[in-house]
Amino acid sequence: MQNIDLICVGKLNAAYFAAGVAEYQKRLGGFCHFRIVELPEAPVSDRNPSPALIEKALDKEGKAMLAAVRKGAYVVALCVEGRQISSEDLAAMIADRANSGAGDMAFLIGSSHGLSPQVKAAAQARISLGRITLPHQLARLVLTEQLYRACTINAGMKYHK
Repeated sequence: MQNIDLICVGKLNAAYFAAGVAEYQKRLGGFCHFRIVELPEAPVSDRNPSPALIEKALDKEGKAMLAAVRKGAYVVALCVEGRQISSEDLAAMIADRANSGAGDMAFLIGSSHGLSPQVKAAAQARISLGRITLPHQLARLVLTEQLYRACTINAGMKYHK
């Protein structure tokens, strides 16, 4: 069974996001070994942080994220400049990895400041959930649902219409 990890910075602080993610996490268990790795957000002390402070925080978060990736996993970074993909595209990406024999995948969601350049450079794919801006907690819920949808597409189930 394929390992799919969601590596993200920050915790879900709203019960409704946590409940939604938990529901899709449970459902994904029938298709893959799904794991969520929550990493702490690097503190940025200023209310209006300088680009240098943000860069330092992103660097720290990026190193922690890359250290959490399973060896040999296909890394997918979620970032605004990523390619917008459909649910079917995501399903094909997951199926391609599963069928390659090296099926481990890691999806990375950064903090409110985004992802570090080293994470983006290490990623084999960069995707975007769309042109709209989503809070990172909502992005985690949307991605978790889309991973479940992709798995049901690959299984030929009727969830996706």
